[in-house]
Amino acid sequence: MTEGNGLTEHSAVQSEAPAGSAAEEKPSTEMENGDRSASVPFVHPEGGWGWVVMLAAMWCNGSVFGIQNAFGILFVSLLRDFGSENDEDLRFRTAWVGSLSMGMIFFCSPIVSVFTDLLGCRITAVGGSAVGLVGLLASSFVTSLAPLYFTYGIVFACGCSFAYQPSLVILGHYFKKRLGLVNGIVTAGSSLFTITMPFVLSGLLEKVGRQNTMRVLCILMFLLMLASFTYKPLIPTKSKKQTGSRCPRLGQLFNVNIWKSLGYRIWAFGIPAALYGYFVPYVHLMKHVEERFGKDANKEVLLMCIGITSGVGRLIFGRVADYVPGVNKVYLQVSSFLVIGLMSMMIPLCNIFGGLIAVCLLMGLFDGCFICIMAPIAFELVGDNDVSQAIGFLLGLMSVPMTVGPPIAGFLRDRLKSYDLAFYLAGIPPMVGGAVLCLIPWVEARRRKQAQQAQDQEQDVSQKMLDSEKAPGDGDPRTGESVL
Repeated sequence: MTEGNGLTEHSAVQSEAPAGSAAEEKPSTEMENGDRSASVPFVHPEGGWGWVVMLAAMWCNGSVFGIQNAFGILFVSLLRDFGSENDEDLRFRTAWVGSLSMGMIFFCSPIVSVFTDLLGCRITAVGGSAVGLVGLLASSFVTSLAPLYFTYGIVFACGCSFAYQPSLVILGHYFKKRLGLVNGIVTAGSSLFTITMPFVLSGLLEKVGRQNTMRVLCILMFLLMLASFTYKPLIPTKSKKQTGSRCPRLGQLFNVNIWKSLGYRIWAFGIPAALYGYFVPYVHLMKHVEERFGKDANKEVLLMCIGITSGVGRLIFGRVADYVPGVNKVYLQVSSFLVIGLMSMMIPLCNIFGGLIAVCLLMGLFDGCFICIMAPIAFELVGDNDVSQAIGFLLGLMSVPMTVGPPIAGFLRDRLKSYDLAFYLAGIPPMVGGAVLCLIPWVEARRRKQAQQAQDQEQDVSQKMLDSEKAPGDGDPRTGESVL
């Protein structure tokens, strides 16, 4: 009888064990301690070294997309170096350098996510920055167009991809409650660089030429490599937690758990569906303005409006996302898609330049909303441990509509001699994709309800088992039986 002294039967047996068994019990004790430490929930610092990591990630976003978005300035310089600005064939072949580079950043993301899980954010980002530096430096010595497809379109772009994605994942190691605000600040870095980089590149190209300008840009990649050393991981990589070594099995490299979540599957396919028309205005708006208002129209103001309000939107909606619980953050993304789709349809209806400015201001504001909350939604859908590949596969799927959508719009313009139908049709996919994303909160709520019901049933079964064990009740006064 052990109930009388308040000890469990297990405790009583341990107290009667001989002293020589202490060594035998030590491994089990260590295992219990390890399990207990593993069960302790991870607490995000919400600051401290995380602010340094945030600034480093901000520099990453600015450097990578600042250079990529300013390719239009380099595009003109490449035409002058390798031929004539009026050569249509050369313009087509040169444009593919920039398109290939931007597409490879997103296309490589699933592979980058595997390396991030395997090696960690710091090693992946440092290695990617070094590869990007080598690719950009090699591009500065190129004297013909063909090698740029490899040095700039593949090597530099792949390096940028390996440097970019870890900058999104590492933020989840340091922030939880402030993750929306931090992502807004980090993604605002690309807006800041996108606004300033064209002026910087134009001045450098006039003074030192294209080759030396690319070598100056290498300084940004070198600083990015140094900044990546600040990515000190706080959450162990998934491969280490599963295997305890740096050499996980092949089946553990590709995380299939994320695809078991219906909410993530809807998100991963709904966003690419919306992007088929999302980037059409950004690519063809300038040409439409020339055709509608003449070549003398100050079309650069429209790009500046989009860039400025996009940065403001990332800061505002990033902070707002911190106050929106759980997967309901998706509704912010839904609103951004609906507004951007509507604004795309409004572009052909603007017969005065001021109307286009208003459209671009709203489009940029909600573009910032869409971008800044991608990572927080991924953390909510799959959790901290699986977020790397969740973001990676999403970015990989995004590369298809980003590449296909604008050429389709250009094809329609060539056939119909007008961008009007292209912009009308471009507004449909964002609206459809936004409507699909509305299912995510409902799906996640049903999943949580089912999980809670299963947990309650398990607790009921456990309680019944305990009651059945106590039912004979040796010595229980309720049974009326004697102790003997």
